[in-house]
Amino acid sequence: MNEFIVYWLVATNLIGFALMILDKKFAQGGARRISETTLLGWALLGGAIGTFAASRLVRHKTSKQPFAAQMIAILIFELLMLALWSSGLLLPFATSTLARIAPPA
Repeated sequence: MNEFIVYWLVATNLIGFALMILDKKFAQGGARRISETTLLGWALLGGAIGTFAASRLVRHKTSKQPFAAQMIAILIFELLMLALWSSGLLLPFATSTLARIAPPA
């Protein structure tokens, strides 16, 4: 399971990074752009670190609101989840939260 999560995060971050770089190139060339929904979607799927890093690297969409604020919010959420997961606290937290939401019958 842990191995799958690591592969997933690597893949989504690489895709998010590549999409942000491509969108910058498309913007410079006047070509059809990648939608903000797509960029934020990949960030939300786990690629926030890659998307954020690319936006800072090529200075793309760093001040466009509300995109920049949404990107930072997703990044903070993802970093929090990664910290909980790496410390071993995510599973107990999720289990106790689910137990409170839907107690067993």
